Amino acid sequence: MSNHKGINTICTHTGELEDKEYRGAVSPLYMSTSYVFEEVEVKRYPRYFNTPNQVALAKKMAALEHGEDALIFGSGMAAISNALMAFLKAGDHVVFQDALYGGTTNLVTEEFHKFGIEYSFAKDSSVKSLEAEIQSNTRLIYIESPSNPLMKLTDMAGVAKLAREHGLVSMIDNTFASPVNQNPLDFGIDIVIHSATKYMGGHSDILAGTVISSTDYIDRIRHLAKNLGGNLSDYTVWLLERSLKTMGIRVKAQNHNAQKLAEFLSSEDLVENVYYPGLKEHPEHELAKKQMKGFGGMMSFGLKERINASAFMKELKLIKPSMSLAGVESTILLPSKTSHGLLSPEERQKQGIKDNLLRFSVGIEDIEDLIEDLKQALGKFK
Repeated sequence: MSNHKGINTICTHTGELEDKEYRGAVSPLYMSTSYVFEEVEVKRYPRYFNTPNQVALAKKMAALEHGEDALIFGSGMAAISNALMAFLKAGDHVVFQDALYGGTTNLVTEEFHKFGIEYSFAKDSSVKSLEAEIQSNTRLIYIESPSNPLMKLTDMAGVAKLAREHGLVSMIDNTFASPVNQNPLDFGIDIVIHSATKYMGGHSDILAGTVISSTDYIDRIRHLAKNLGGNLSDYTVWLLERSLKTMGIRVKAQNHNAQKLAEFLSSEDLVENVYYPGLKEHPEHELAKKQMKGFGGMMSFGLKERINASAFMKELKLIKPSMSLAGVESTILLPSKTSHGLLSPEERQKQGIKDNLLRFSVGIEDIEDLIEDLKQALGKFK
């Protein structure tokens, strides 16, 4: 059988553990936190990321992103912080693109100075702007594509090339795309990060993160991670493996719905603008076609200024005003009050995040029902 399996086959079978005793259809769960230490090749301990369920899930994660190895963390922010800090020390400098998840921005602006780590935010998400921030002590370039919440895209191949030319490590948050829609390692990016809470979990009931890369880079991150203690519990690892089995079909359904909804919202008079890479009007639509297999289930849209965004959300009957994203249910939120709420109004304005901007995580419901819900809510303000 070919080693190049399809996404649904990888989601369903790669890395699964065999139930040799009872021959069950799903991976057995090993809940032990204590393992034998003599006459074994591997001394297993949960904090070392090497229990049977952790190792099995890491194989699936690596296969999904076409990497060599992976680590599973207790949250997306644990994955981000461990990946960054494994390659940085006092006196080093990092270049970040301008638009990032608010939690990442908070980590950088609130914590890096404590470790003597310098950083710069590029003026925008272009390779040219990232290059302009490189210094003699720069060690790493960090990007996010599509970005949260304005769906900005960054040229991954261009960033990878830039990093190689300057001897830097390149890192991307690939959460919004998911491995179904985008595989950054194929474009030369060194390290891929996901908040597995989102599309990998997919049911709004798991908190997790993952980092995928080469064996050498994962070993380097593991060396730090086992000291910081951010591993995921084996029960949640088992639940995450279960959730991943349907990721391919879930995300493809969300892609389909999001495209239809973006087109619908673009035609509505009360909607000021729609941010979705699948729209021809999106400034990076051509780039999206080059580096994405699907345009994703995430979008943002801004209402006309006279409409109170909170009042609009209260009129929705099916779409839930809720934090986080990427569940099978459609949810909506105000980035100004949630994901980017800790930023100052000036910082939000600089990133283009207005108070009436809504971030829309599209679910798998019937598209006719989602359109009807948006239509009736908008109708209250006409």
